[in-house]
Amino acid sequence: MGARLRQGVSFLTWNIYLGADLSPLTGGLTPPAVTQVYRQFLATNFPVRAKAIASQIASRKPDLIGLQEAERWELEVPGFGTVVYDFVELLMAELKAIGLHYEAAARNHNRDVQDVQDSNGNKISFLDRDVILIRKELGLQVIDKQEVNFTTNYSGFTRGWSSVDVKLGNRVFRMINTHLEPLDFNTRNAQALELINGPAKTELPVILTGDLNLTPANPTFTALVSSGLRDVWTEVGAGFGFTGVQAPDLLNAASALNIRIDYILFKNVTIPIHADLVGEEQGDRTPAALWPSDHAGVFATFKL
Repeated sequence: MGARLRQGVSFLTWNIYLGADLSPLTGGLTPPAVTQVYRQFLATNFPVRAKAIASQIASRKPDLIGLQEAERWELEVPGFGTVVYDFVELLMAELKAIGLHYEAAARNHNRDVQDVQDSNGNKISFLDRDVILIRKELGLQVIDKQEVNFTTNYSGFTRGWSSVDVKLGNRVFRMINTHLEPLDFNTRNAQALELINGPAKTELPVILTGDLNLTPANPTFTALVSSGLRDVWTEVGAGFGFTGVQAPDLLNAASALNIRIDYILFKNVTIPIHADLVGEEQGDRTPAALWPSDHAGVFATFKL
């Protein structure tokens, strides 16, 4: 164990997909729109997808994982009770079943929608979260954490970031995980600047994971790189590294991944060793042909 950790520390970033296209809600949280969104969430079947995601994680065994869209959905049915789909708990249970033990080291709570009515008289709630998971048995010690919402957000959709300072032997590094705003450039740029001037402004080795919702040609990406962050895929990845996006129902026959928007960035005395993708191959799909997520994940190993 110690020899492996001295050789490198590994990270995975993956937007595991909230399970539905939320665009029907842009006109308001009306019962028909809520029903449409929730039915698609059920159809994309996260309990089954969690098995496929866990299988991909097992193929790499990352030391730390940054998850985006790690949702918590809740259906309250009068006279019956409440059904909860907690993505983090479901995924960690699947990982435990195959012999991998992770714990949630940090999580930020983002948009929180509570008790909206569907067309059937039920109440639906959903909470958006980004979470950092850490393998429990590898001697990694979390000595500090932060869980923060951005001060700049767009159209009522609160987003944020979390970080952990991790001690490994006599070394300490910082991992930051985030999900930047997809719909508005000014908001996304402001959020990136909050990261640059906040948790990434440190002399510690930094690993930044996330769905940044921007391409390498985007000015916001240029700002991140200008702050000293480096792109692991550019340095040690092979191929285009496309991570987004599959169809909302996850049933597109051929992969629709044609854009690179998910990243592992790093700075401060950190040497990249290897980077590749997870969840992008046909063989990664569930038995019902669902893609594991609408994004591929990015895996990377570093020597600190």
